[in-house]
Amino acid sequence: MRIAKEFILREIAGECVLVPTGATTQEFNGLITMSDTARFIWENMEKAESLEEMIQMILEEYEIDEETAKKDAIGFISQLLQAGFVECTKEDKTW
Repeated sequence: MRIAKEFILREIAGECVLVPTGATTQEFNGLITMSDTARFIWENMEKAESLEEMIQMILEEYEIDEETAKKDAIGFISQLLQAGFVECTKEDKTW
């Protein structure tokens, strides 16, 4: 998985947000507010080799059950994929 659009991660008034930069500002006008888990996923998305590895990373970082970690990861990553903010790098499109 790789980040396809230009964003910077900022903390504004205690909230973690993604702010578009560069050419992305022409396509996306706004900010994306993120939960702690979403921030963790964003920061580690390009480090993980698979969804399963991302889920394991979440489980090691947070005291949550595997089902919640899987649901959070799939939900957030699906939204990013639909918006075109990230792209799958594996040929089979699994990650």
